[in-house]
Order: sequence, then C-alpha cells, then structure tokens
Amino acid sequence: MTTPSLTRPTSPWVFFTSRNDPWVSAETTALHDKHGLVFRLHSRDLLEPASLFRTFARELSFPGFFGHNWDALVDCLHDWHGPGHGEGKAVAILIEDADALLATEFLGVLVSVLCQAAWKANLQLDADGVPHGEKLPFPLHFVLLLNYTPSTVFAEAVSKGRYVHATLRDGRLTATLSSDYWADADPVVGPPDQHSD
Repeated sequence: MTTPSLTRPTSPWVFFTSRNDPWVSAETTALHDKHGLVFRLHSRDLLEPASLFRTFARELSFPGFFGHNWDALVDCLHDWHGPGHGEGKAVAILIEDADALLATEFLGVLVSVLCQAAWKANLQLDADGVPHGEKLPFPLHFVLLLNYTPSTVFAEAVSKGRYVHATLRDGRLTATLSSDYWADADPVVGPPDQHSD
C-alpha cells in the first residue's frame, strides 16, 4: 500500500487529521522541496457559505468572474489561476482548526466539492472523464487540521457528501470520489481501518 502524498496526482483528495500528525509536516516539506504551493485557511472564515467563498477567492487569487457558489468553487480550484498558474505545480490547501466545520450543515457538500475539484485538477478530466487537452494536470489536495476532535467523528458528515467515499487509515479520515460515478476516481486501495460510504 502506498503512503498518501500531497506531491503526486493521486487520491485520496481530502484528509482529516490531527494538526500534530508528522505526515502533514513531512508532506508539506516535500511539497516545498518540489516548489509546490501550500496555502493555509482558517475555519473561522469558512463557517458560512458566503464567507467560505470570499475566503477561498481572496486567499487563492480567484479571477473576478468567480460566481461565489459551489459549482464555481469547483471550477476555480481545478482551473487554477493563482500563483504558479499553468506550471503544473502541486498545491495543498490546509484548513486550520477544522474541528469547527463539524457544526456546519454543509460539510458533506464541501468535501464533495473539494474532491471534485481535486479529481479534475489531478487528472484534468471533465465530469464525463474526457481530457481537457491543453491544461496541465497538477496535484491538488486538501488537509483539514484538527485540534481536539478525532477524525473518526467526521466520518458520518463526510459520507453525506455526494459521490464521496470516506476511509479511515492510519488515524486519518480520507475522502475521494466513488468510482461508481466518476471515471478513474482512483479510490484508495488496501486494507482500511474502516469504510464509510
């Protein structure tokens, strides 16, 4: 079984883990060593959809035409316009104090949106599995850093996301898209600690 990576264009796309997880430090260091980009957002700015859209747009340099809705978030994340645009650089977006997101009603939607954006960026395929052609694929992953809540507590809410496949592995809750609906969704293989579909 391969260790999940933030530098390769492979699933899982979203991770819930302790802020003290040594894997996060090792992966962000590896990302920096390969000239990848790490962005840090704070959950306090993501507790309502409107502020979440504003924060992503501001911190990730979305273009002015960003529509401030879930579909537009998918589009602007995978059609990267921020630093390193068009260079195929790996991007990791870390969300600090993500424990607070458990109280939101849209957590499952958010995780589904992040998985869809990462799937499209990593594989540069449209929703029908057709290559975009001129766009370079780039590794895009999301890490939700938890201060005190075990990642297992998020499994039910994450599994409510459309087409989301959640797995607990090595103390981390990971999310990818279900291969039943998404071509080449690349669900994580290997013996998980627990599945949540």
